[in-house]
Amino acid sequence: MKTLICTTPGKLEYAVGERPKPAKGCAIIKIKRVGICGTDLHAFEGTQPFFSYPRILGHELAGELVDFDNATGFQKGEAVTLIPYFNCGHCIACRTGKPNCCASIQVCGVHIDGGMAEYISVPSAALVHGEGLGYDALALIEPLAIGAHGVRRAAVKAGEFVLVVGAGPIGLGTMEFARIAGANVIALDKNEARLAFCKEKLGIKYTIHADASDVEAQLQRITQGDMPTVVIDATGNQKAINNSFRYMAHGARYILIGLQRGEVCISHPEFHKREASLMSSRNATRDDFEHVIASIKKGMVSPTTYITHRVDFDEVAQEFECWLNPETGIIKVLVQMDS
Repeated sequence: MKTLICTTPGKLEYAVGERPKPAKGCAIIKIKRVGICGTDLHAFEGTQPFFSYPRILGHELAGELVDFDNATGFQKGEAVTLIPYFNCGHCIACRTGKPNCCASIQVCGVHIDGGMAEYISVPSAALVHGEGLGYDALALIEPLAIGAHGVRRAAVKAGEFVLVVGAGPIGLGTMEFARIAGANVIALDKNEARLAFCKEKLGIKYTIHADASDVEAQLQRITQGDMPTVVIDATGNQKAINNSFRYMAHGARYILIGLQRGEVCISHPEFHKREASLMSSRNATRDDFEHVIASIKKGMVSPTTYITHRVDFDEVAQEFECWLNPETGIIKVLVQMDS
């Protein structure tokens, strides 16, 4: 079985490994598609928290279910995706319905080897039915679920102004699900092409360049002087995260989906006078995955819109470094395992 391993920062190597064998409580998936996400790129750069080398990357996965144990309702040969955050089931988070932040979580492609391989073994409990969707769409369920979870954490209400900072794939998905919740979405990014994508492909009415000298003034105009009642960071950039505290309305909620290694710095008086709320949003739950799938089936989200680049598995190691360059115009790279 062929795999692709990130051996050290900046280095990917193909290897031949043993095909996983059937095991109690586990399922084996023949991988068909792998989405490349920020986590993979940061791991390659050497900037991803909670990461160790060597590691097989890849957690945005779709494939064919070829074998399983204890997966009631599933059939061999069906198209599936999976929830790639494997939880213990007994810690305080798991007991209170938050397996996405399990105290001993094992994220596929981060803490344990991921899906950049011909086959992968996963807990059967992680399987998600394909619901008739194609492999391309199924590979994008997970990143969309990250955005859906952030919106749910923010308890977005219809008519609110929601500022999403960062127009990468996670930010774009966040915008989509804020829109579905009825919000007036504002996109903030420093990449003009990404902002154009927001307007042209997602129908986002309000976009602001992050380097503009009058960001706050633009937000004031858009919100009729109130400022956004929800701010969601999807950059994982320390400067962007710290700057965005300035963009909150009084009584606002600030949700951090993006993750970075440094410290969050705030002006306590400014934060306090707003009686603001600060929350992190980690991973996603099965409810979020189901919400995403239902939204796709209803035509409210078109996941294939995000796919700007495709590459065969055999070409990934050669092409990977160039995906770090914003000038490539990449929104989402999809690796095809069966071309």
